[in-house]
Amino acid sequence: MTSPPSDAAPAGPAADRPGADRPAALAGDDLRRRALARHRFWASGLLVAVAAGFVATLQVPEPGFWVLLAKAGCEAALVGGLADWFAVTALFRRPLGLPIPHTAVIPSNQARIGEGLGRFVEHHFLEPDLVAGRLLSARPSARLAHWLAEREHAELIVERLAAAAPVLLRSIQDREIRGFVAGALERELKGRDLGPLLGRLLGLLREGGRHQELFDQALATVRRLLAENRERVFRVITDRSRWYVPKTIDRKVATALLEGADEILAELSTRDHEARRRFDAAVGRWIEELHSDPATRARVAEWRDRLLANPQMRLYLAGLGEDLRERLIGEFEDPDSALREALVDGLQALARAMEQDPHMQERLDRRLAEIARGLVPPFRHEIGGFIAEVVKGWETRTVVERIELAVGRDLQYIRINGTLVGALVGCLLFLATHSLI
Repeated sequence: MTSPPSDAAPAGPAADRPGADRPAALAGDDLRRRALARHRFWASGLLVAVAAGFVATLQVPEPGFWVLLAKAGCEAALVGGLADWFAVTALFRRPLGLPIPHTAVIPSNQARIGEGLGRFVEHHFLEPDLVAGRLLSARPSARLAHWLAEREHAELIVERLAAAAPVLLRSIQDREIRGFVAGALERELKGRDLGPLLGRLLGLLREGGRHQELFDQALATVRRLLAENRERVFRVITDRSRWYVPKTIDRKVATALLEGADEILAELSTRDHEARRRFDAAVGRWIEELHSDPATRARVAEWRDRLLANPQMRLYLAGLGEDLRERLIGEFEDPDSALREALVDGLQALARAMEQDPHMQERLDRRLAEIARGLVPPFRHEIGGFIAEVVKGWETRTVVERIELAVGRDLQYIRINGTLVGALVGCLLFLATHSLI
């Protein structure tokens, strides 16, 4: 028996996997073709050699023991070699082009081979427990976390997302966006009791003293408006004053009013003012009423419904979706946008958290395994059928060539081994019969 030589054509995965680089795949096919031709040459050469040896022994006028032994060995080797040549050739084509039954096995049974391959994959590769087990052993969460921990990988994911998102967002019609956003917000707001929500919001503001800061902002805004509109106040007072009142008096009255109002607002700016304490108490009471008083919550619901029924508010809500879309498109198309940076940082933060938490990895892996276990059964038969249809649709010549390139080299060793085994059996039979005669 013989074994393949060390100069066999490499069968790297890049040459065989679907979608591999085309030049690399072609180079791999060329190597396989040369290896197949070389091994076919050696197998055929050995067959020719034993045929020549057999013919040479026939030319000896008075053959002796050794000539007869060689004749028997060459004769049996010729028979064995020819039989194996026929068997190997019959797998891929008709020997010598003759219409011999049960030859060209692979081309004649291409559809059945595809069905068998599909059933094999369906029952042995797409077994739900097997798929789930392999998924768990692969530890996809840990691998994904390690991969995303590299910033260039996270940037690659965000770049692919940023390339696809604007196209998807632009494909949505403005009318659809308006209707969806307005409807979704309206349903969400109508379906909620806003009283407790407003109460919690005001409670958070009150706990941090933010409500007093808002009060300060309101006072500052009023004082600024009064200062910026002094001349307008003067004109209003003058226009409404009696004709007999001198304008100097009107101006003094207006000035006094403005200064008095500014002094009152300045006093209210101090946090320990009585009005500020009453304001704080009023906010506290309102928070409590928003949580517990049905009447207050009913008033909030009434204000909500009136606001949502307002046409201007509906237009505003509808426009939010379009504004959001345009803003998102701009953020995705800008390579240096804050959104892109935030997405990259978020992915890396998630990856670091996953890397440091084996329990999270285990939970995610088990969840993925459960999803795979649930997804595989409904599609097993379809995947098997798809494989069968693909193999059935291949060009017969291509199928034969691909299979022959994959296993044809090893089949030539069957021819070589058949020739050598035939020679050995022929010699042994000759020796056995010679010893018995």
